[in-house]
Amino acid sequence: MFAIVCLSSCGPTPTEAPPFDADRAFGYLETQVDFGPRVPDTEASAVARDYYYGHFSNLGMEVDSQVFDFFDPYSSTNMILVNVIAHYVDPDANAMRICLMAHYDCRPRAEYAVDSTLRDTPIDGANDGASGVAILMELANMVATNPPGCHVDFVLVDGEDWGEPGDIQYYMLGSKHFAQSNIRDRYRFGIVVDMVGDSGQQIYREGFSNMYNEALTDLVWNTAASLGVTTFHDSVKYTIYDDHLSLITAGVPTIDIIDFDYPFWHTESDTPDKCSPLALDNVGRVLGHVIYNSSSWPPKR
Repeated sequence: MFAIVCLSSCGPTPTEAPPFDADRAFGYLETQVDFGPRVPDTEASAVARDYYYGHFSNLGMEVDSQVFDFFDPYSSTNMILVNVIAHYVDPDANAMRICLMAHYDCRPRAEYAVDSTLRDTPIDGANDGASGVAILMELANMVATNPPGCHVDFVLVDGEDWGEPGDIQYYMLGSKHFAQSNIRDRYRFGIVVDMVGDSGQQIYREGFSNMYNEALTDLVWNTAASLGVTTFHDSVKYTIYDDHLSLITAGVPTIDIIDFDYPFWHTESDTPDKCSPLALDNVGRVLGHVIYNSSSWPPKR
């Protein structure tokens, strides 16, 4: 992502979502990091994808791949990027469909590394990538065993963090490709989850989300307040160029849940010890409540 600093119920009483297993989700985060930096078109990226395929397939979900070419302007070579899309199909065939998205790739350079000799090396991406994916993997466990009353597509995108600073056109590669697949009328809404595992978690409303999809932003932040999740702050602090813009541009109401107050962003220190199960739990519980309370969703646009 590139930044410019600048409730819920199926009836009168909110439906309680199944428990979110934060320790298991944190294990998913650590496992991803153990594969090595998941830089696009590398062996570590391919190993991570096999891991994702196995996870969602074992839950009985159909898993698709979107494979696409990208000409890298920095190396003047062609690259192969891959999005992973897992489909949870609710027993109610007429249920609405939502999109939950996270990027799984790692930044290929640590331009803000404290050790200047490491500024051209990839980051581990524990928070910046793996945290969002880990939450989606655990949410998939929940919906696979406890039907939520909606269809859910879990979309793990590649190439979100490829561009050099300022080169916005080379960020969000996977979500831009996904957005070209005729998604306008497919989803009631989308939620992007990025950089949410920080043990010092502080999540503010994101500027574009609040501007274009205030009702959905309200739902998420009001849900956090109703659950007593105090790391969600009810004001805008940052406006972020992130994967949600690809979906918004394609006509899908989408918001970004992101903690941009992360001192280890794009450094060699974006490692699991800077993250916590509690941070994953905060976001996972909020999203679980949103998913299982469809009557609180904003009207279809």
